[in-house]
This record gives sequence, C-alpha cells and structure tokens, in this order.
Amino acid sequence: MSGGSTIDKVRRELTARFAAAGLDSPELDARLLVGAGVHLDFTGLITQGARELTKTDVAHIGAMAERRLAGEPIARILGMREFWGLPLKLSAETLVPRPDTETVVEASLDQIRAAGCVNDSLRIADLGTGSGAILLALLSERPSAIGIGTDISEDALHTARGNAIALGFAERAAFVACSYAQALSGPFDLIVSNPPYIASREIAALAIEVREHDPLRALDGGADGLDAYRALIPQAAQLLRPGGVLVVEVGQGQSRDVDALMTTAGLWPDIPAKSDLAGIPRAVVGRKKPR
Repeated sequence: MSGGSTIDKVRRELTARFAAAGLDSPELDARLLVGAGVHLDFTGLITQGARELTKTDVAHIGAMAERRLAGEPIARILGMREFWGLPLKLSAETLVPRPDTETVVEASLDQIRAAGCVNDSLRIADLGTGSGAILLALLSERPSAIGIGTDISEDALHTARGNAIALGFAERAAFVACSYAQALSGPFDLIVSNPPYIASREIAALAIEVREHDPLRALDGGADGLDAYRALIPQAAQLLRPGGVLVVEVGQGQSRDVDALMTTAGLWPDIPAKSDLAGIPRAVVGRKKPR
C-alpha cells in the first residue's frame, strides 16, 4: 500500500493478503480494518470507495493489518466487539465475547420466561463478568432487572463499568471486585457465569488468537478444566432464592460433570443443557429447590 491509494484498492489488497495468509474471513477482516482506519461503516466504504487515502491513513491501516497477520484478533485491534447486538469495549483483562456465550443469555431468558417473571424486578449476578457481556445483554432484555458483575481484575471491572455507562445501564448495574461470589449477599433470582474451563494442558494447543491474546486466567480451568465450577457453584447455590436459577457456560464434554457438581451443591440440574449452533451442550442450568 502506498500514499494515493483509494479505499477500494486498499480493501482489495488487504483481502488478497489475508486470503494468502489463510485467515478465515479475509474480506470481512479487510473491510473492518479499512473502515476503522477511515472511520466509515460498510455503506460509507461502498459510497466512498474511490476516495484517495492520505499517507497517514495508509500507514495506520497497514499497521493494523500487520497486527492481524501476526494473529491478533480483529476485536483486539479495534478494541471492541459486538455481543447480543451491543457494542462492548474490551481491554487486556477481558475475554473477547464469543457467539457461543450468547447461549448462556438465551438459556437464562428461557428460564425467566418459564418462571413467569418476565416483568419482575429480577436480581442478577454475573460471576467473572469480564467486559460485562452476559450481564449487560440480560439487562438489555429485562428493563426492570438489576445486576451485579464480579471479577478479580480491577481492569476488567473498569471496562465493564464503562460499557454499562455507555449503554445506559449504569443505574441498574454495579460491579464488585472479588473471586466469583465471595463478596456478594443474596438472594438472587438468576446467577450466570462464563468461567475459565480450558484444561491447563490444552492451553498451548489453542488458536493463536486465543492463546496469545485472551487473558490466561480467564481461560485456564485447572487440571481438568473444572476448578472454577467447584468454587462458584456452591457459592451460587447459597445465594439463589428458592426457585432461582444458575446458568453457566461449559466446554465440550463438560456438561455432565458440571451437572454432578450442581447436584452435590443442592441444585436441580434436571433442565436440559442448551446447545450452541454446533450442537455442543454449552449452557448448563441448575435450579434451587422451591420451598
């Protein structure tokens, strides 16, 4: 790329480079980076495709392209990711929210509807909130709900709090620094979590986008990937109101083990796990026995 290049030309060049490097979505990646570099959405890129870029524009886009070719995810480069239709800012201490995690939101909303409390003032806790993705998605769907997000990372909490403010949820969302639910007091109607669930020995085999750019402590679930569940499930069971629900994201092949941990903690894991688009049981649900 050189000074005087047009938006269309730079997009085509980046698409070709990304395709040659074997990236999964070269055209989309090129469009997002060029759009970010010149502050245009998709429509703007099309209507202004013949616009010539300055040397500064070209250099900025080129620097982002090199980061993508080195394996950095687009969301990290742009500093944001859309989740449940909400634009969320990211930081070094937050996971990039993934479509699989929307299954937790879906399962939670299913349980709210099944309990007939759609318009009630629900109390929600999101344990290990990261960017606040799950909590803020639920608040966006339930205007009467309030929620608390916890995380051991102050940086993550700063990011989540900023997202809540930007989305207009500041008055309904609070954030607390602690390990899972240690600093909370109940009761809660719904507790959700996407904890670390990758077995330690499997971290090295993860894709570079995850292995080298997501925070390790948000990935590493210990020897068998279940350490976080052993900690948070008993905590959640104590904090749920009678009839309240816990929904957690799990990795492939973990749903039965997590069911067993819920049973041991006194929850009813008799609600089928909700599968993601690949058919993998992704959101495991446990209910506290009603009185």
